[in-house]
Amino acid sequence: MGPVVTTLLHPWTTSRTWRALGHALLDLPFAVTFGPVVLVFLALSVGLFITFPLALPFAWLAFVVARGYGRLERSRVASLLDVHLGDPHPPLAPGSWWAHLKERVRTPSRWREIAYPLLHLPVAGINFAVVVAVWAGSLTLLLLPLYAGALPRDRAEMGLFEVHPGVGAWTAGALGLVGVVLLAPWTTLAVGAALARWLLGPSQATLHAQVARLQADRVAAEVSRSAAEADRAVAEAGRTAAEAHRSAAVGSAQSERNRIERDLHDGAQQRLVALAMDLGMARERFDEHPEAARALVVEAHEEAKAALAELRDLVRGFQPSILEARGLDAALSPLVARSPVPVRLQIDVAQRPSMACENAAYYVVAEALTNVAKHARATLVTVAIARRGDRLAIDITDDGGGGAEPSAGTGLRGLDERVRALGGWTRIMSPVGGPTTVMAELPCAS
Repeated sequence: MGPVVTTLLHPWTTSRTWRALGHALLDLPFAVTFGPVVLVFLALSVGLFITFPLALPFAWLAFVVARGYGRLERSRVASLLDVHLGDPHPPLAPGSWWAHLKERVRTPSRWREIAYPLLHLPVAGINFAVVVAVWAGSLTLLLLPLYAGALPRDRAEMGLFEVHPGVGAWTAGALGLVGVVLLAPWTTLAVGAALARWLLGPSQATLHAQVARLQADRVAAEVSRSAAEADRAVAEAGRTAAEAHRSAAVGSAQSERNRIERDLHDGAQQRLVALAMDLGMARERFDEHPEAARALVVEAHEEAKAALAELRDLVRGFQPSILEARGLDAALSPLVARSPVPVRLQIDVAQRPSMACENAAYYVVAEALTNVAKHARATLVTVAIARRGDRLAIDITDDGGGGAEPSAGTGLRGLDERVRALGGWTRIMSPVGGPTTVMAELPCAS
């Protein structure tokens, strides 16, 4: 079958056709049952309006019966016609029957519910007559060839036409077949629930308000989803930052270990090897060449002092005991005193920060002073440390030749990694020609 034929025969492929037929056949009995009841109560309330107290019970009954009939009709059109009508009435506020009656009188949707059974009676009658006439007429014509010869005078009188057995009856049967197959089902589906939609469903204003509320709910849901995604992004960023801090801490520890190993191998270890060789040669020459042995001992003594100095420099990043006992000012004073470059120290830390913050600050100053002594060719270094709130700021400036680069392996990279491991930051400004400024800021919650 082609698409046109399939469309024409569609009512015969769905159960909605037969449910719509049942709705049309039940329409008139329901309307006849409830419509007059509402009409009587409404007429009594209007007729007795002069005696106002007597009219009130009938008015209340009219609203109550109309309310029950409206619920019944909404349920019937939903189950038979798949037309789902929401309840158009706002819920009644708690109160007496008199308060409820006043609220019903002021509600437009309840007046439309009163109007429904009054208008439903004639509309249901028309729908019932049309559906019954189409189905009954179509079936009558379809079966006419079977009983036309049994009719009085062997013919069927249909208004202006007379149908005789034979060609006329079979022509009428063909028309009846068209009516049964096409006209009657489509007519049944066309008789819908327009009156119920108009009077028993929510008004356009209510529907618009519901649409607006749904849109607002959807927007709120989108906002909530966006907020949840933002929270997840923040949590992920926090995890990423924590991973970065852990990586920085690991990198800082690795850099520190590499520095210690390098300095031990290149400095103190070589001097201790030379010291051992000098002492060995001195022991061999002590009897035969005492002057030469004395000179070797003197040289070994100098090597021992140099090795001790390098070992002291080597442990500059370790936390000295005085730092834990008396704080940054007391720990940095001997470090500044041993510096070959003069240092001006300024410390303004009224409340001691955490131990981790103090240790990192000590390391920053020690590493910076070592770099100045080895590479800067400076004549003065200024070290300023101040606490502001929960942050510890460090500023180290020298008047040397500048050009310091963290990537050049001067220890500045390890300094930056150690600060970042605690959640702080560093800035290095060192133009060629100087001066060089190392700034660092550390969180210092006590």
